[in-house]
Amino acid sequence: MDKMAIKKFMAEQLEAGNTLSDVQQMVNEKFKTRFSYMEIRIMAAELENIDWTKNDPVPVEKPAEKDADAAAPGASAGGTVVEVSKLVRPGAAMSGTVKFASGASATWLLDRSGGLGFDDVNGEPTEEDTKLFLEELRRVLQGGAR
Repeated sequence: MDKMAIKKFMAEQLEAGNTLSDVQQMVNEKFKTRFSYMEIRIMAAELENIDWTKNDPVPVEKPAEKDADAAAPGASAGGTVVEVSKLVRPGAAMSGTVKFASGASATWLLDRSGGLGFDDVNGEPTEEDTKLFLEELRRVLQGGAR
């Protein structure tokens, strides 16, 4: 597998305005690979001269915080909801789903070597989404509300 060719292809697709989710699908099809969303995101972070603002979501005006106490169980202050599945996916130590504060969602899994990845990503999780996901996953795994 030629990672340089993959990164060059990724850079071209990102410059064209494609989302990381789209790029993941294109890379896996074109190069006959099975990269997870997290692997694609890590490779994309290594790319230089990418105008990331092309892919920034348009900010949406949020309603007043008066309903903050009505958050769903398992939701952090950031609005991220992490659920741990009772059925573990093959090859994973644990897995589950996440609904990001931005509205994106995904299936997550933690492999037996401690690697964390996303699959079946719907929408485009932001950098803040990833940070809130990690905080919420840590909280849930330490015995917080589910």
